Amino acid sequence: MTPREVLAMCREKEVKAVDLRFTDFLGAWQHFTIPVAKLEEDTFADGLGFDGSSIRGWQAINESDMLLVPEPNTAFVDPFASIPTLVMICMVQDPITREDYSRDPRNIARKAANYLKSTGIADTCFIGPEAEFFVFDDVRFDQNAHEGYFHLESVEAEWNRGRPEGPNLGYKLRHKEGYFPCPPSDQLMDVRTEMMQTMIQCGIDVEAQHHEVATAGQCEIDMRFQELVRMADQMVLYKYIVRNVARRHGKTATFMPKPLYGDNGSGMHTHISLWKAGQPLFAGTGYAGLSDMALHAIGGILRHAPAILAITNPTTNSYKRLVPGYEAPVNLAYSQRNRSASCRIPMYSANPKTKRVEFRCPDPTCNPYLSFAAILMAAIDGIQNKFHPGDPLDRDIYDMPPEELANVPKAPGSLDEACAALEADGDFLLRGDVFTDDVIKTWLKWKREKEIDPMRLRPHPYEFCLYFDA
Repeated sequence: MTPREVLAMCREKEVKAVDLRFTDFLGAWQHFTIPVAKLEEDTFADGLGFDGSSIRGWQAINESDMLLVPEPNTAFVDPFASIPTLVMICMVQDPITREDYSRDPRNIARKAANYLKSTGIADTCFIGPEAEFFVFDDVRFDQNAHEGYFHLESVEAEWNRGRPEGPNLGYKLRHKEGYFPCPPSDQLMDVRTEMMQTMIQCGIDVEAQHHEVATAGQCEIDMRFQELVRMADQMVLYKYIVRNVARRHGKTATFMPKPLYGDNGSGMHTHISLWKAGQPLFAGTGYAGLSDMALHAIGGILRHAPAILAITNPTTNSYKRLVPGYEAPVNLAYSQRNRSASCRIPMYSANPKTKRVEFRCPDPTCNPYLSFAAILMAAIDGIQNKFHPGDPLDRDIYDMPPEELANVPKAPGSLDEACAALEADGDFLLRGDVFTDDVIKTWLKWKREKEIDPMRLRPHPYEFCLYFDA
């Protein structure tokens, strides 16, 4: 879509306002709105100014002026605005040099896609994330000097089997038994269908929606794979739609990886494949129908996985999901079909165009632009250096004897460990100036000072259960 076509769309849809959006360093959508009359063709070249010092992890106060430059091919009409509003995702630029901003996540994703082309390995990276989330009926939480708690409610939850609901109709989902039951046990079917239809209305190609394994409203909506940057755009839109449809129904959605103790957490299994001149490059005659290139890509992802996880699993809560026994891939291995391996090769079809690698570690709290870029950069490094992933593990890893399991590399057990791995093994991200040293240092500084240290300093409610009478 061209700027002129966007202006025509505004007239056709009787748009009154234009919402300009961008993704901050940690992955949240930010925005401001202008009257439609202020959107002109020149705006797409000149951009609009904003204060970059007020955005997490970005500019200092003495260099705060920045520009948002709308991307016309991202335009859509906001399905939640009461006044007709057009939305466009923007690139972030320095107003003096007009260079794309190095800490803009979308710019990093674009650089990763361009770097892939420059290597000659492939011209397209397709990404397909499977983002899971919970929909709750009520949430309360707080943390201060003298108390800390959270309280979640769901009409589906197993713990509400005996609650007086006037009337309680039963049909509560038992822990780990939420996968695919029909209504009335699945009480969110209509909500998910509305989310799915809203995504389609906004241009997202949706393949399916369903209840997930956990009790208390765990859900998943699957999108068809797209080119890397476009999929990252769609992922932030996906989260926006999920949250706002839930709110429309008087519910709330969260992408926290592990909001419930003792049940499955929410992951974002991420499928990746490389193509060139319209042909898939991961199909071949090797293990699980893979090419040597695909095996080397797996080798790169597994070798750099501890560092990648500082970006794809970026919260302290992420590592409460990455524990054995909950379909969470803590062992850095690969296999066909096997969901207990961190890299899985789906075997649903023999069509070469469907051949891909599923990296099962990521979770949906990640910044999709940074995460997809990091996974791609690890795959490229594996291909360039011909890293072989070793022998596959075609068995249930969790049932292996301890002496065998001890030889399987493990994912980091905490965000602190993952950040240390990124600090020690971040060079593969710097190639092609995709990530910069400044980006990695800023990311690590934020994670350590704003998340890891504050969590480490605070008493945990369960510590009172363990130690109050010690």
